Amino acid sequence: MVRESKKTARTLNWRLILGILVLAAVCVSTAMAGYKVRRYVITDPQFNLSRERKDAITIQGLVYAPRIKVQRVFAGDYQHSIFSIPLEERRRRLMAIDWIEEASVSRIWPDRLIVRVRERKPVAFVSARTGVLLIDAHGTLLEQPSQAQFSFPVLSGVREEDNDTARQDRVRSFLDFQQEMGYLSKDISEVDAADPDNIRVVAQVDRRAVILLMGDGNFSRRYQNFVHHYPEIRKRSPEARTFDLRLDDRITVKE
Repeated sequence: MVRESKKTARTLNWRLILGILVLAAVCVSTAMAGYKVRRYVITDPQFNLSRERKDAITIQGLVYAPRIKVQRVFAGDYQHSIFSIPLEERRRRLMAIDWIEEASVSRIWPDRLIVRVRERKPVAFVSARTGVLLIDAHGTLLEQPSQAQFSFPVLSGVREEDNDTARQDRVRSFLDFQQEMGYLSKDISEVDAADPDNIRVVAQVDRRAVILLMGDGNFSRRYQNFVHHYPEIRKRSPEARTFDLRLDDRITVKE
């Protein structure tokens, strides 16, 4: 019995060793095949991104972001195989362009790329040292595209040096104000959201620009109450331009 057990163990060992050798051979063979395939698609000219093809890079979803900035991301990829291009790194560079909120890059066999972008949506103008910029709901500052016309109020209380969180908080206060005002927002030309507890706005009322201190809520009701009483207020204080509406039951003239 002992001799038979030893003989069986030796047989199993040889089978195990043989199986390991076969598996190793398969792995080496697969790795070599993978290496040859990779070398082929990287070195063969048929996979090169060519400047001669107008559709070598197709860009979808681009409206306001400068096309030249997107094309510059891939400037060094021409005459190289599309399979050697690091797609995730190119995506990160696309995302660094201010107008681009989301992007993807895909290879199209055998020698093309498709770039898909989703642009940011501006919600207001912002005055900056470099001029007038746009800002989106996430607080990202955007350069004005030369080919577009926008009609937004100015959002004050936002600075270029503010961090993303601070700018986003200002924009959120601005959007909350607009949502509560509804259609009445058409009268508002500027919103100062520097202090979320006291939103200040410039409104066009009775063909005159007035400054209104709106507080932190009840914006629509306070504004409508002011518009209703403004003709009477203007008769009593014709030169007044600033009004405090933070108390729902009264309107205070700020001289």
